[in-house]
Amino acid sequence: MIEQKQQLENAVNEALVIANKLGVDQAEVALGKSSGSSVNTRLGEVENVEFNLDGAMGISVYIDQCKGSASTSDLSPDAIAASVKAAVDIARYTSQDPIAGLLDKECLETSPLDLDLYHPSNGDTDEFLALAKQCEEIALSSDQRIVNSDGAAVNSHSSLRVYGNSNGFLHSYASSRHSLSCVLIAQQGDEMQRDYSYTSARDMKDLLSAKWVADEAVKRTLSRLGATKIATQESPVLFAPEAATGLFGHLVSAISGTSIYKKSTFLLDSLDTQIFPDWMQISEKPHIIGGIASSPFDQEGGKTIDRNIIEQGVLQTYLLTGYAARKLNMQSTGHTGGIHNWFVESTGLDLAGLFKEMGTGFFVTELMGQGVNMVTGDYSRGASGFWIENGVIAYPVHEVTIAGNLKEMFMGIEAVGSDIDPRSSLKTGSILINKMKIAGA
Repeated sequence: MIEQKQQLENAVNEALVIANKLGVDQAEVALGKSSGSSVNTRLGEVENVEFNLDGAMGISVYIDQCKGSASTSDLSPDAIAASVKAAVDIARYTSQDPIAGLLDKECLETSPLDLDLYHPSNGDTDEFLALAKQCEEIALSSDQRIVNSDGAAVNSHSSLRVYGNSNGFLHSYASSRHSLSCVLIAQQGDEMQRDYSYTSARDMKDLLSAKWVADEAVKRTLSRLGATKIATQESPVLFAPEAATGLFGHLVSAISGTSIYKKSTFLLDSLDTQIFPDWMQISEKPHIIGGIASSPFDQEGGKTIDRNIIEQGVLQTYLLTGYAARKLNMQSTGHTGGIHNWFVESTGLDLAGLFKEMGTGFFVTELMGQGVNMVTGDYSRGASGFWIENGVIAYPVHEVTIAGNLKEMFMGIEAVGSDIDPRSSLKTGSILINKMKIAGA
């Protein structure tokens, strides 16, 4: 990896040198290489084996506030030179954009940290297939109601990213990601239900066991049997962690710089205003060692820093790229490419405690469809889960729609559970919302 890292950094530097010789005002080069394998088994048979080795260099140049871009997967000196020239030629025919350009120098990360993100697997295809088969075999032999499988899968991938620009930035970092998953089908009479489980980690040895994945997939799938519709009504709704991350994903979209300057968000002009209950805290920590979404710098070379996103219910920051920051006359927040390890602070109750707190209502474990209007905040999605009565699960529920408005939903959050899903880059427990409309039978 060290040798490859140096080769790729040299290639990026070569592109920048060529761009400078061609007289551009500014230039930036991003180069990514990824490799890995994916295997799938189904009913004990090998269904799919894939290997990938991908890579490409993207070059952007700026001339008189005009931008030109080109890319190449061939990293030979001639191909790099041709790509830089192509970007320059394109820039001469594009319209001026006074906002376009590199990230301001003071926003660049000058001393990137080593966050221990790279742990390549030593396993081979046979070992991955054996792991997937083991997981599936455990699941299929656990209960006679588990009648079929959509398969088990093992994925193992590594990548190396290099970014350089004419403001003196040239750094790189490597990362890895591994996972094991299993999808099952259960049957009871004429009814069939489907569910899954998975584990993922930077390091293969940190994956949960095949038995854990199988047992969890079995439990989740069997729990769906006997699902029914419920009457149309208004009631409290509790979002399980995997569904709750979607709620905060809408927050991410709503406060992104692009949404703000395009005025296409329900949280326009919401900076320094209260959008959650006054106890709500959401923080970002980009430099957690080995973190799922840790990053020493963003995709423009920008600094990534610890910050509060929500403090006492008040929005503290937008999520700004360099371009969006200039559009809004603000400063980049290091979010080109996404967020970095968000933590939603729990109010202390575990899942059983949240059931008791809710009393009677709908516990959502899966969401379907994309019925969210980011301009108005109107929210309407298909859902399935469980009906809760007197603080305990009464029966599974499916084929219902839950609806509300995200502004009201955010302010209506009554509790955040301690049942955090560690697999997500946005770490939250279950979210209890005081009331939503439920359209059922």
